[in-house]
Amino acid sequence: MPVPRRVLIEFIPIGNSVKVCAVCEDTGFEVSIVGDPRAPQKELEAIAVRKLKYVMAKQDEKTAPKGRGFTV
Repeated sequence: MPVPRRVLIEFIPIGNSVKVCAVCEDTGFEVSIVGDPRAPQKELEAIAVRKLKYVMAKQDEKTAPKGRGFTV
C-alpha cells in the first residue's frame, strides 16, 4: 500500500468536540478521530494522518500473500 502523499483533512465541530477526517486522495482510504476543539489544529491533523498511515499499513498486511513461495 502506498504511503499517502496527498491527504484531504476536514474538521467538523460536534458539540464539545471536533471530528477530524483524513482521506488519501490516491486510494480513497478514510479515517476519523475525535478531539478537543481547543487543541492545536496542526496537532489534530498530525494525529489523523498518523492514523491513516497506520490503517493503510494494516490493510497492506492483510492483502500480502501468506505462506511459502511467491506470486507471479
